[in-house]
Amino acid sequence: MEMNRRKFLAYLGTGTAALAAASAGLGSLTGGDKAYAARTADHLFGYKSNKVSGFFEPIAHSKVDDVILPKGFKYDVVAAYGDVINEAGDTFGFNNDFTVYFPIDGSNTHGLLWVNHEYSSDVFVHGQPGADGNYTAEQIKKMLYVQGGSVIEVRRDEKGVWKLDTQSKYARRVTGLTPTKLVGPAAGTKAVNGAVNVQGTFANCSGGMTLWNTLLTCEENFEETSGQAGLDATHYGWVVEVDPFDPTFEIRKHTALGRFNHENTAMGLSKDGRVVVYMGDDKKDACVYKFVSKNNYVPEMGRANTALLTEGTLYAADLKKGKWIALTIEAVQKALKDEKFKVPSLIKATKEELAAKFQTQADVCVNTHEAALILGATPTDRPEDIEICLFDNTFFVAHTNNDNHGNIHGHITRFFEKDSDLGAMEFDFEIFAAGGRQSGFSAPDNLTFDSNGNLWTVTDISSGSLNKGVFTSFANNGMFVIPTTGPNMGVAMQFASAPVEAEMTGPWFTPDESTLFLAVQHPGENTTDPSKPTSTWPRRPGDTMPRPAVIAITGFQF
Repeated sequence: MEMNRRKFLAYLGTGTAALAAASAGLGSLTGGDKAYAARTADHLFGYKSNKVSGFFEPIAHSKVDDVILPKGFKYDVVAAYGDVINEAGDTFGFNNDFTVYFPIDGSNTHGLLWVNHEYSSDVFVHGQPGADGNYTAEQIKKMLYVQGGSVIEVRRDEKGVWKLDTQSKYARRVTGLTPTKLVGPAAGTKAVNGAVNVQGTFANCSGGMTLWNTLLTCEENFEETSGQAGLDATHYGWVVEVDPFDPTFEIRKHTALGRFNHENTAMGLSKDGRVVVYMGDDKKDACVYKFVSKNNYVPEMGRANTALLTEGTLYAADLKKGKWIALTIEAVQKALKDEKFKVPSLIKATKEELAAKFQTQADVCVNTHEAALILGATPTDRPEDIEICLFDNTFFVAHTNNDNHGNIHGHITRFFEKDSDLGAMEFDFEIFAAGGRQSGFSAPDNLTFDSNGNLWTVTDISSGSLNKGVFTSFANNGMFVIPTTGPNMGVAMQFASAPVEAEMTGPWFTPDESTLFLAVQHPGENTTDPSKPTSTWPRRPGDTMPRPAVIAITGFQF
């Protein structure tokens, strides 16, 4: 597409621009604030910067079993499944996802990297279950160990190569075997079968960083692993806080943030200083959530601010009305007592069964998805990653897809909180970018912004659908950049292509944007015979199987 947004709007006129923009994968610039609309015609966020990361010549779709990057860029494999990460002999987990870089002494070349590990593999990790369909105790132990997360120490050497420091005093694993603690409204209640101390974290998909320099890792598709391991499912599906620098910091699951198939968190502040956490629920017909703390953030308190996540209000979005619905036990019980109430079709329970289930606020925390639907929140198309744009306090949601609704290729939605206040109770939204042939990408997943406001997104076409049917034209999964300024404003340009059957996840820049960390997850996922893998990436000396790995991409020019 050669037409930029200014020419596009001038040609069509604002009356038809909104409709045409949605089909072209561009956000609408119409609205009540004409000054703002005019300003965003030059830059979507009205922001100008002399620092622009990522000038590159877009690459073509690829089926090559490698990470393909534009000319002038390279990648280093920093850590891969099975690598020893510390002197204790702990090893890097499987199917790495979310990454977050914590500088050491402010360095852009030396820091800690937290990496999520989402799920295990029968073929490559612990073997098939027995004839009775069950795994052995040893298999379960390994299954739980390779999930969770890794804290690794990384350095960029004098030759510009990123490497893992195996002598690190910080490096450690947090796994499905690690003792953790429930905090907040549901801790110790009947809703979690009286538990406060629970075992481990697993199914860790994406996450986020807190304002007090800890990390939040999100438990997503926890049901299968908890069932296989014989663990209480109510202890999983939470947002989990970890301090990468301090192993004595008690790992905690924040029940006030709700229990569902968490993708990630995006944290910001309301105008009056309260902490706001946006969250997506990665399943079909799921809702968009935000939590607003009761008390205000106090920077001087440091990580004691973690208490803010134990008390506040959880909301779900009603897209029809543009309002946030408070998920309280009082509201749920009132709705269920209404004679006119009809159980939403997505809930497989009777009105009487729901009334018996929802007795306390802890029940709302544990059964958040049902509570949201009962109160009229809007089911959407797999709301995965959510990111707050720091330039204007809008937030973006990657709706990956939903074939139940005919939304095969997904879209990215941009939300506008009233008065640009993250604590507002009203909002508006628009389709910022639509997946499909016209945009060149399908199934947007994780999102991030660079300092010039360019939106970066990775894609998650399922391994079974890659290079088949309506997904043929997209080839392998990849990473795309959607500029919000300049001649390519609104055009998705491919920056990276993943190996065979892999997806790229967890994009995270160093503060100076000289390095982009990416996780390459499940290469060769469709392999059934380990002696005949469908991918052999990353093909390091000694590798005999494909290995999920974290890579560091360099070559950015400023």
